[in-house]
Amino acid sequence: MAGSVLSLQLIEKGFKVIVIDEPSLSASSRVAAGIWNPVVFKRLTKSWMVDEILPVMLEFYQAQEKKFGVQLLHHRNIIKLFSELQEVNLWFKKASAEMSDYLDKEISVNGLPKTIKLLDVGYAKVLRAGNLNLPLFLNTVTNNLQSSGMYLQEKFDFSVFSPSLVKYKDIEARYIVFCEGYLISKNPLFKYIPMKPAKGEVLTMQMDDLKLEKDILNKNAFIMPLENNLFKVGATYNWNDLSDSPTEEAKLELLNKLNRITELEGNVIRHEAGVRPSVIDRRPVLGAHPAFKNVFVFNGMGTKGVMLAPFFVNHLVEHITQQKKLNKEVDIARFNQFFVN
Repeated sequence: MAGSVLSLQLIEKGFKVIVIDEPSLSASSRVAAGIWNPVVFKRLTKSWMVDEILPVMLEFYQAQEKKFGVQLLHHRNIIKLFSELQEVNLWFKKASAEMSDYLDKEISVNGLPKTIKLLDVGYAKVLRAGNLNLPLFLNTVTNNLQSSGMYLQEKFDFSVFSPSLVKYKDIEARYIVFCEGYLISKNPLFKYIPMKPAKGEVLTMQMDDLKLEKDILNKNAFIMPLENNLFKVGATYNWNDLSDSPTEEAKLELLNKLNRITELEGNVIRHEAGVRPSVIDRRPVLGAHPAFKNVFVFNGMGTKGVMLAPFFVNHLVEHITQQKKLNKEVDIARFNQFFVN
């Protein structure tokens, strides 16, 4: 995800790019539902920097849709199912004030399919949300890079890399940027970054009678319509098992969460897992290595990658090309105390 967005922006800026990638190493971007949500449900606040980030995100992906002739963005509301009256009161208070751009003021108890388990307190909608078709986006970018001779499919071999010269085998470059997701912890140059990766698992299910048209349902889990009566259901969090292997435990957890939302059982078509690249302070990490000034990292998008990546790609490119200062909250320099030369 991060590397794809970065490569497109660098090419747009006139850089010659080589992407070195082994897709089998990490599945998180391909597994993710690609949802962007401008709201943090836990505290019912705006997502970090959303007012600045959202317009940049939409402009970027719309430009890619036009460039490649594919539909990547799906604009949807997120239907928040309430469990108690206290949630309703907080929602109405926030929707009438600082969250008015993102929260629908209308609280309803009607209009949803009868198969949804709706309590008397009803539901409301998050506005300006949706999802990016991540598999299509990633495949489109990879195919474009391959056809342009800019893609090398292999596992990066640090034994033949010179960070001081920015030379890899017979490839010499001015800069290199590592976008390795949670596997950055195995990178000998950046393993000091305090990552806190979280495994997530999702199900693709067939539920012929759910009759949910476009919007995403949310109540401690999400149900997102795909097509042909298929739905993506997710997601779990696990900070101990950092494999890409689906587990029966997570499957049962998701099915139990699904059961709290709908009386329908459905059929599990696919069960997938991936590891989210989160940093300990839950902020992206970007910037130059402390010792090698032409070696950069772009990482830590976590669960918000679809929203964050376009904005912070621009931020990183301006930092590299125009020496603009990085936002302190995302600057890798905040972790310099962990670096041992």
